[in-house]
Amino acid sequence: MSELETKYSKEETARLGDEIYEKKIRSQVEGKYENKVVAIDIETEDYAIGNNAIEASKELSKLHTAKNVWFVRVGHRTLYRIASLNVKERNDAGYC
Repeated sequence: MSELETKYSKEETARLGDEIYEKKIRSQVEGKYENKVVAIDIETEDYAIGNNAIEASKELSKLHTAKNVWFVRVGHRTLYRIASLNVKERNDAGYC
C-alpha cells in the first residue's frame, strides 16, 4: 500500500468519522466551537479543531500523521455547502 492509499473506502471513512463524532466528540465541542471544523483520525479517534479543514488538519498533524481523516463542521450537517442565489439576490449583490 502506498503512502496515499487507505484501507478504508470513502463510505467507511464517512461512517466511522460520523460515528466517532456523535459518540465521543460532539458533546465536547457543540456550543463552544460553533462553525469550527473538526478533523478526526478515524483510526486513533484523535481530533483537532480549526477555522477550516486545512487548519484542523494541520493541528491534527501536530499529534501524529493521520492517513484516514474525516472532517465535520460543528453545528452543521455538512462541511461545505453549494448555494445558488435567485435572480433578485444576484441583482442585489451586483452579479447581474
